[in-house]
Amino acid sequence: MKMDSAKEEAVVYELTRQLEEEHLKPEQKVSLLITGLNKALKTAAMHADKGVLVRVKSQLYLSGVLNHCAVVLSDPRRLQSDWSAAAMLAQLTSFCCVGAEPGEHSEAFHSLFLPSVMDGLLSLASQLMRQAECTAVFRKAMDSVGWMLRGYSQLTTKVLSSVHYEQIQMCDDDSVLLLCVQLWIQTCASSRDFVTGLSDDTVLLLLNEAVCQLAISSDSAVGGASIKLILLMANQKGFRIHPLLLTFTGLDSLLDKDWRGRGFDQEVDHLITFIRSYKRSHTQASPERERAACTIQAVWRSYQTRRRVKSLSRAVSTLQRRYRARRKQQQKQKEAQQWEEELKYQMCVRRQQARREFHQKQRRLLQLLPPDQVQSYLQECERRAAVVIQSFWRGFRERRHYNSTHRSTLRHTHRQQQAARTLQRAVRSFLQKLRAAKAQPVKPVWIGQNGLTDSRRVKLKKQVDEYVALHPSSCVSREECERLHEEVQLLLLSELQRGDQQRKDEERMEALMAHTHTQLEQLRDAPPLSLVTASDAESFLSPSAPIATRARDAHNAMLQSSRLPWWRTLGLMDDVDIFNHTHLQELEAELGGLFVGGQSVVSKPTEGEGINL
Repeated sequence: MKMDSAKEEAVVYELTRQLEEEHLKPEQKVSLLITGLNKALKTAAMHADKGVLVRVKSQLYLSGVLNHCAVVLSDPRRLQSDWSAAAMLAQLTSFCCVGAEPGEHSEAFHSLFLPSVMDGLLSLASQLMRQAECTAVFRKAMDSVGWMLRGYSQLTTKVLSSVHYEQIQMCDDDSVLLLCVQLWIQTCASSRDFVTGLSDDTVLLLLNEAVCQLAISSDSAVGGASIKLILLMANQKGFRIHPLLLTFTGLDSLLDKDWRGRGFDQEVDHLITFIRSYKRSHTQASPERERAACTIQAVWRSYQTRRRVKSLSRAVSTLQRRYRARRKQQQKQKEAQQWEEELKYQMCVRRQQARREFHQKQRRLLQLLPPDQVQSYLQECERRAAVVIQSFWRGFRERRHYNSTHRSTLRHTHRQQQAARTLQRAVRSFLQKLRAAKAQPVKPVWIGQNGLTDSRRVKLKKQVDEYVALHPSSCVSREECERLHEEVQLLLLSELQRGDQQRKDEERMEALMAHTHTQLEQLRDAPPLSLVTASDAESFLSPSAPIATRARDAHNAMLQSSRLPWWRTLGLMDDVDIFNHTHLQELEAELGGLFVGGQSVVSKPTEGEGINL
């Protein structure tokens, strides 16, 4: 147990250390937080004891990791490149907050940290609501808000009075409004005492949201969800919610007029009955109260009329100012339209002038052509123009034909697929019913009162052994794993050794090629024999005696063949050994020591001596 606790603390400490680095970008920080929180939670989830998960959540809060998450969520505009990562961080943060036990820091945790996290979640949801392609990510953010509300019901007032939540409510998208109402339905349904633990002001705010959705929205799903929310609150709050519902005058009439025939008439009737039952027993006004109400209304209306008359001059000035601004705007629009028309007229005039100049230039060019080529030139111009017109027309016609045929083909294919699916579904249902009618009744599993007999048990054991023999297990024993591991290690070692030998051979080949290229360059840059010196001659000597001897003999033979008369080269020298040692010494003495291909004394090579390049 102590080792597991130390492992969890090490994971949290490593995450804290990495977050304290100053050069992290927002995207890197979000990725690091997601990875670290997932690792810590998975480590805690592997234990059967639920206290381990609570302890990990508490360590994440006390170490400051959750504070980093709250700071990142408080400004989601820096994470516009990856909204899905922000939603994942919101889910992990809400999950870590619910169930944490901060101990002596409980007051700061509930009064400061939890409201800041909720504000960050609502800010993220408000940003995602404006993104048309982030509907699924917005749902994740709202699920995180609901998870926090189900864990801490005191945050309900914070949510309902939040500026970000008001921005979400003002959205015109019915799917967003439906998600908001479903959030409260799931929160209320998660606990029977959720509404009971709220204050009357908070319940009134929640009722105000549901009634506003009924009054503003015309979507059946939103209306049904709002009615369901009100009924759920009434079931939890009981008759104490009646005075709060009576503050919404005309709610029963609104339900009876606008929300009948939408598919949930039973819920509408239930809510109307619930509202009117309290009205019949508590709203029997006396004549004196009616007269008092009329007097109060008359006084108030007279006051409103007097104030409206006093503000009439201000209203007239406001009307005149708006009229003048409207007239000025219309005048600007008219001037802009006239300017646009003038610009179009000038463009047409310039286009006509350019066309006229082109025709004049073409006429001058025609005057320069010979008379017999004018007609052919004009016909060629007409042909090109006709080709261009025909190409444009045929392209337009083909595109239109393709679009019409493609749509009809898609429509026909879709109709065929729907018909095929309908036929297949009907045939499969018929065949299934036919097989069920023909199938034999299933025998009961119960064998008898006395259970299995010895012969039956032996027979079943034999069948099991045969099945095991035919279907061996895919699991491998430990000894087999060790043997396979040793074989793999040997194969890997042999492959590495083969690679080392191949690499050495390649290096030797590269060295030989480099040495050969160097010698070829040296031979190419060698001076002529008339200018050669002793040091130049020594640079061409080979350290190998056989090679030097062979080079010397070849050089002497070449010199001898070059000094022979022409009639000696006509096949009469076949019986003469030009590589005789005595002959070569005579040739060297005759040439005056011009031979530089080796040494005069040649030693016989030994058996172990090889050719060294």
